[in-house]
Amino acid sequence: MPETHHETVTDVRHWTDTLFSFRTTRDSGLRFRNGEFTMIGIEVNGKPLLRAYSMTSSNYEDFLEFYSIKVQDGPLTSRLQHVRKGDSLIVSKKPTGTLLWDHLRPGRSLYMLGTGTGIAPFLSVMKDPDIYENFEKVVLVHGCRYARELAYGQLMIDTLRNNEYFGDIVRGRLLHYPTVTREPYEHTGRITDLMESGRLFRDIGATPFEPDDDRVMLCGSPGMLKSLTDMLHRYGFTETRKSDFREYVIERAFVDK
Repeated sequence: MPETHHETVTDVRHWTDTLFSFRTTRDSGLRFRNGEFTMIGIEVNGKPLLRAYSMTSSNYEDFLEFYSIKVQDGPLTSRLQHVRKGDSLIVSKKPTGTLLWDHLRPGRSLYMLGTGTGIAPFLSVMKDPDIYENFEKVVLVHGCRYARELAYGQLMIDTLRNNEYFGDIVRGRLLHYPTVTREPYEHTGRITDLMESGRLFRDIGATPFEPDDDRVMLCGSPGMLKSLTDMLHRYGFTETRKSDFREYVIERAFVDK
């Protein structure tokens, strides 16, 4: 059982019938790195029910924000989706994770590839001013089933591009590539298919993955991760393990559960 404390819900937004975001207070002693996750939850029958959630907020913001699916028969999300402003949530005091941009070898371009709520850690990473100092181009690719499921990510990106402190550099270096699979849209198809065909690279004016220049972060379903890691290996990429920094990273805490 991790050491925890309680935070108060300050805002809840329901984006679709299956997706919602919520914001809480942040204990002044809580420290985390952009891209990490923590355990959050509620008490059920006097016992804590916790699950891993990535922060979408940045480590320099004075609140915590999370993005979640709604699973009607899920042990936690069936309850969590009903939280309201003023409710109390349990939050672990020890965030962790492997989706850290500086656990990659230096490179020119950083690709963050996420499906569904797998975009969450990247919404935190993209707020880190240091990535724009260390990469010439940052590409956020977000795959969903329907266009309406892109709304939260788009709002976060628009807000960042208007940031008064570093919005100018973000607008110059951050590329957002949303794609959907189940209805007509500007970009349609699975991320893996768009990359295998070369369309994604053509659309953003880039060349296919090159291990000398490109660095990749992955978060999504097990199937998506398997397909993308197989593709990266064919391109000659290897995964970062502990202090052996390589060309791509994934968050295995979500893969194995």
